[in-house]
Amino acid sequence: MGHKKLVKFQAIEGYSNVLQYPEGMVGKWNEFFGNSNPITLELACGKGEYSVGLGRQNPNRNYIGVDIKGNRIYRGAKTALDEGLKNVAFLRTQIDKITQYFGHNEVSEIWIVFADPFLKKPSNRLTHQRFLYLYSRILVPGGIIRLKTDSPDLFYSTLEVIEEQHCTIHEKIEDIYKDGMPEGPLSIQTYYEGLHLADGRTIYYVAFSLPEGDIKLPERYGRKFQELFGDEAEDKPLES
Repeated sequence: MGHKKLVKFQAIEGYSNVLQYPEGMVGKWNEFFGNSNPITLELACGKGEYSVGLGRQNPNRNYIGVDIKGNRIYRGAKTALDEGLKNVAFLRTQIDKITQYFGHNEVSEIWIVFADPFLKKPSNRLTHQRFLYLYSRILVPGGIIRLKTDSPDLFYSTLEVIEEQHCTIHEKIEDIYKDGMPEGPLSIQTYYEGLHLADGRTIYYVAFSLPEGDIKLPERYGRKFQELFGDEAEDKPLES
């Protein structure tokens, strides 16, 4: 590990707004923040630029950036501490372990911002059915999932999953900069978004909620989740 990375890993160990593989947090996040405000997750948050930006815009909501790479989390966590953003925190863990840290109806919203589109392995995309199933176990009814991406493959494959799963689309924009600078949450730009725009790429956005019924899972994931979640997973329809 390089010296700079080591310094960042050592730093976040002492940051009050960073939790690394914590235990016993299910149902305890409002206690952690000291309020009962709604919780938004930014998955694969990288440097946490969106979590910090959202925290600035909405002081009456709590934001948690989730990523496995502590050296990336360092940047957003330090900025939040420096600015006194007490509604912004970071969780270091794998995203497919998300149900170990959040309970039923504990999360109100999920942001997925410029995540890896995993062109060669679609099952790793954060909008694949197996991830939607996990989100369904922690989101409040009608909770919104928001995808912002420069990848047309990820955007349109997500639209296919949305249709297959009978999700509800609340907003769909195939070029968020077509009519100028967007407002509100979409106006937040990450470092990589700036590079993508300079490169002439189109930025896509879709906001959707999961169906009231069950998420349909490919059979191999259905078996896996039945082992993990027991009887609660047995009613989930499996695809052949």
